[in-house]
Amino acid sequence: MIELYYGPGACSFVPHAALETIKAATGEDFVPRMLKLHKGEQRAPEYLALNPNGQVPTLVVDGKPLTQIVAICDYLDRRYPQVGLLPAESWARAQAMSQLAWMNNTVHTTFTHFFKPENFAEGEAVHAELKRFAAALYRTQLERIQGWVSSADPYWFGRRPAIHDFYALTLLRWSGFAGIDPDSLPVYKAYVDRVAAHPAVAAAMAREGIKLATFRKA
Repeated sequence: MIELYYGPGACSFVPHAALETIKAATGEDFVPRMLKLHKGEQRAPEYLALNPNGQVPTLVVDGKPLTQIVAICDYLDRRYPQVGLLPAESWARAQAMSQLAWMNNTVHTTFTHFFKPENFAEGEAVHAELKRFAAALYRTQLERIQGWVSSADPYWFGRRPAIHDFYALTLLRWSGFAGIDPDSLPVYKAYVDRVAAHPAVAAAMAREGIKLATFRKA
């Protein structure tokens, strides 16, 4: 049995959409376990026993927990290679893992500096400067992703949605919270609209109760 602990709108959307894609392709289901992050459910003792970091996602396979999004995505692809969540050829896969690691440890971290500046420094003035700097840096990183997806046809690796599509969607969705209008990244936005329209992705979004539009114009 596969269980996924996720928080609506968090990076756990990536394996959530992957599991829906696996379900559509193979018929193998999973058990979704929602955590209300705003209520601190990720810090409950029973969850910390699975994931001492108090973060999402956590994948539990036959009672054994696996944490960290890159490891989870690698496991899901290796368990279900027929779904094509990552490239199969060795060099292409290595390049894909390089991109995935960058999205996870660099772009995601930049957004965290914007979203939770209190995790990195003290003082309102410092928080404001962290948010300003992180938002500007985040935009340059999204522009890099826009360059990568400019040749997506229709998805990152071709005809089937994959891990990178789900992470790219998540990162652009977060841009609105950082005050970045996704319409200012038209190629990226059009691509994410295609990704979101895929039935498996739409199913994960519906379960989480999230929408793409997070930007509010002043």
